Amino acid sequence: MFRNGKLFVPPPNDGSDFKELFKRLAAAGAGRPPGEDGFPAGPWTPELLAEAISQIDSNPVGVDLRTVQLWFQENEKGVSTANIRWLARIFGCDDPVATSEWQMELSAAQSRLSAKRREWKRAGSDAAAAVPDVPRTALIADDLVHSAEPSRDTDANGRKRPFSLARKSEALFSHGSPLNLPASVFAGMTALGFLSYIIGIHNVTYERADGLVKQVGFLWAANWTLDFMVFLPLFFFFVIELLVFWKSDGRKNLAAPGDQVDSDDAWMRNVDSSSYTYWSVFLICLLFAGLFQWVGVSLIPLMKGGGNYAMDWGKIALVRPEVISVQATVVFTGLAYLYMCLVFYLFFAGLILLYTIVHDLWKIGDGLKKRPDVDHQHELSEAGLIVMRGVFRCAVLGILVAIWMKVQSSYLASSGENIVAWLVGDMSSIFHGRNDVSTGFRYRMPTHYSSLLVAISACFVFLYGSIRLGVGSRFHAPLWKMSAVVALLVVSYLLIDAFAGFSILLAATVLLALYGLIDPGLGRWRASELGNDQSVS
Repeated sequence: MFRNGKLFVPPPNDGSDFKELFKRLAAAGAGRPPGEDGFPAGPWTPELLAEAISQIDSNPVGVDLRTVQLWFQENEKGVSTANIRWLARIFGCDDPVATSEWQMELSAAQSRLSAKRREWKRAGSDAAAAVPDVPRTALIADDLVHSAEPSRDTDANGRKRPFSLARKSEALFSHGSPLNLPASVFAGMTALGFLSYIIGIHNVTYERADGLVKQVGFLWAANWTLDFMVFLPLFFFFVIELLVFWKSDGRKNLAAPGDQVDSDDAWMRNVDSSSYTYWSVFLICLLFAGLFQWVGVSLIPLMKGGGNYAMDWGKIALVRPEVISVQATVVFTGLAYLYMCLVFYLFFAGLILLYTIVHDLWKIGDGLKKRPDVDHQHELSEAGLIVMRGVFRCAVLGILVAIWMKVQSSYLASSGENIVAWLVGDMSSIFHGRNDVSTGFRYRMPTHYSSLLVAISACFVFLYGSIRLGVGSRFHAPLWKMSAVVALLVVSYLLIDAFAGFSILLAATVLLALYGLIDPGLGRWRASELGNDQSVS
């Protein structure tokens, strides 16, 4: 029987589960238009069905080929609520009444499959018992089909996806060992440190015009040693930890049994939606923070002099040519700036991923609130706590990175002989009535601006998470404590070198922030403390 020019098979209402029902419909080619001879065109294949679903006008995101292949295979995977709707459109031949009937039949079949799956798990049966009518050879063949499934780099039609910076960036954080990315960043800075030692600028001083002998060695630069060897590797580690939790446990625990099949695909669609942001950040980091800044701050002053920048390891060849040549300095600074811009791209990519996780959790929670038949309050509370704990840690580390960038930049214009003596001297000055803040030297300080961007970006992600994952119209104690720590860090950042004794406030705030990394809740933090009425707003 044909309806709307397609083969229509009425719902059997025979108590079949989804796998049994879908197998018969796919074999019959239900919902396919007839062939040129007017007879049924044949059975569905995963590729044809995925293409048909993706062509439905009201389904702009389509369906992934891997998901459709799972429906065809002998396994315990079901179908999500969203895809039941699209299958009902296909099998109902775009007839409203038939589509409604098929939606009820498919939903009932999925419920029966879920009930069977619970029984199998309760009985402790293995994969072979889960499909008792399938011989062992079929199970082996099914494993081969799984291994032959298209990778995440193929689209719904099996074609290779175009290059996606968003997906590649996400893969750097989510694939392999959690230590890979932090260790790579640490190793890169270690290599630069060894290279600076070899060429002789690891520990070098110069005499300023006022007679002050100032330490400007590469290994004395806090914005390089502390940031790239401590804070940024820790930042990447915590981003990876949170991302792995969200993809493997958090997101799937909040999904219905059938929705778990599509969890990875839905996450990757969220990542793809920020593709423009990844490219914008990449170009800004590579061109402006990397190339243009290197040319303006290092290359041109080395070649032509001038620039009114504070003397540092990157320009020491101008006043200490016996230590290092201009040519060697150009090469070393080029490598250092290339490393720096790539690492900071990864830093901002990590912030984008944190934003995506928060936004994803908020959307899922908002959807669950519209389903009164589903109670996921406890899971939402637990997921919200874990996500905010990770976001807080990363925000703290991001602001610490900005703090030491500004501290180093301020030190270069100060009257301190080295950065440690400068900070210690500032602490003691408040007791001796000295004011060593103003030295009379005024330089261009591009690092002040770039550090401000880093601090603002880290604060934005934390603020967004606090608003989206807050508890209605009020924050409870944990969020208040975390917000207070972040606010203190921002105040300390803004007041660097603003008054005598600023380093006392800075030291106290940094110690509090480091404690927050160990105990993000700043005390006992359980889901019960957020109240029984927590929801994702």
